[in-house]
Amino acid sequence: MVFSVAVIGSGVMGAGIAQVAATAGHVVKLYDIRPEAVNKAIEDVRKNLQRFVGKNRLSAEVAEAAASRVQPAARIQELAGVKLAIEAVVEDLAVKKRLFAELEQVVDEDCILATNTSSLSITAIASDLKRPARIAGMHFFNPAPLMELVEVISGLTTDPSSAELVAQTAASWGKTPVHVKSAPGFIVNRVARPFYGEALRLLSERAASPASIDAIMRDSGGFRMGPFELMDLIGNDVNFAVTNSVFEAFFGDPRFAPSLIQQELVHAGFLGRKSGRGFFEYGPNAIPPQPMNEPPASAPPSIMLNDGDRFAQALQQRLNSSAILLVPNVTKKDSDYSVTFGDTTLAITDGRTATQRAHQMNIPGLVLVDLALDYKKATRLAIAKAHQCSDLAYASAVGLFQAAGYSVTRMRDLPGLAVMRTLAMLINEASDAVNQGICSIDAVDAAMEKGVNYPLGPFAWADKIGAPTVHAVLANLAAYYGEDRYRISPLIQELLWSGRTFHSKL
Repeated sequence: MVFSVAVIGSGVMGAGIAQVAATAGHVVKLYDIRPEAVNKAIEDVRKNLQRFVGKNRLSAEVAEAAASRVQPAARIQELAGVKLAIEAVVEDLAVKKRLFAELEQVVDEDCILATNTSSLSITAIASDLKRPARIAGMHFFNPAPLMELVEVISGLTTDPSSAELVAQTAASWGKTPVHVKSAPGFIVNRVARPFYGEALRLLSERAASPASIDAIMRDSGGFRMGPFELMDLIGNDVNFAVTNSVFEAFFGDPRFAPSLIQQELVHAGFLGRKSGRGFFEYGPNAIPPQPMNEPPASAPPSIMLNDGDRFAQALQQRLNSSAILLVPNVTKKDSDYSVTFGDTTLAITDGRTATQRAHQMNIPGLVLVDLALDYKKATRLAIAKAHQCSDLAYASAVGLFQAAGYSVTRMRDLPGLAVMRTLAMLINEASDAVNQGICSIDAVDAAMEKGVNYPLGPFAWADKIGAPTVHAVLANLAAYYGEDRYRISPLIQELLWSGRTFHSKL
């Protein structure tokens, strides 16, 4: 059934939502307290639809029909008769509550009310309504016509049928809806905090430059953008405000602590792309920042590979055509080390520093390797050298990686390096959300893949590397820092003890 839809608020999000609904065949009544903003939004929708025609995403006929279905509403009373009203106004609780109180006087009793809030409590928004059961969150992601995800949020008073109608509508519009309870940050803005937070923590401890950390997360971790370039794109003021909002909503939980580095950028007006400077500089004369690459080094003549290690297997495949002699280590398949040669030992990070692990295992020539999404396809590796490791042993490791086709970025010897540390914290936060009944495992994976373009959902990646690895990294981070920030979710501990995977919980 194609019903009429109201969109209240004609900014970028409101116009985008109106375009999505109109393209799906709905008549859309677009209302704003500023009539001139409605006219501009309708013109923007028409232009955007024409761009879709130019990119062969829509036919000219479909685009023209969609544009004609977006109709201006001069007064809120003109929204009477719609079956779904979507609010996309300023992110202010008082403003939204006043708007929905007005809407309640205008629309029919069976009209579903939806809010596009990205952070406010659905329960609080609905608290003064006569019929709070019909309001749900319908959180689109910018740009709404392109981003697939819609978070469907239920407050304490939301009727399940209201949330389900919102989800079915989103699905009929070609979106991927995920159900979530009203809780700070919902799914995406909560689970994504460690992507920024751990990068900022690493920067504060001088682990590597922002450009280097970005390159590691892209070229090794498989993320579309690194955390610093993404914060600059979002706007450091916006990203900092969201972090503060989630931090305060969780009563100061240290997992969400804002960064003094980002606060200083905001104070200076270095907001990112929109201001011409953030973590990086922008503009016609700006020089693109480059990651740090280790200089060329000589590879060892032969190496011994641990047959049971996934990184060793990837190295073997990448080195098969080289002159390096590859010797399988068939006697120590259960070893947690990947490769040995001369005085050098290579191992994947487990959340301890290289120096700590070298001391505890009495292996001075230890070089740690960061996690990669796929070691066979990655173009970059992040590594850290134990203080006990000689410069010659380290150089041999660099030469080996370069012979395998990797660019090599050296990080300061900090626990978990970049990708492994960030991923463990993403999984930890996602696990707490599921453990608290906020959402499902499938909802988290869909949200993070469709909403922020992660290469894998946190739980899909967790099952790939295993709960024991995630638990070990978090436990070692917690031991190193002694902070509640790195406490381990009960769900991860349960899976460790039971030997089950995350998706076996479905």
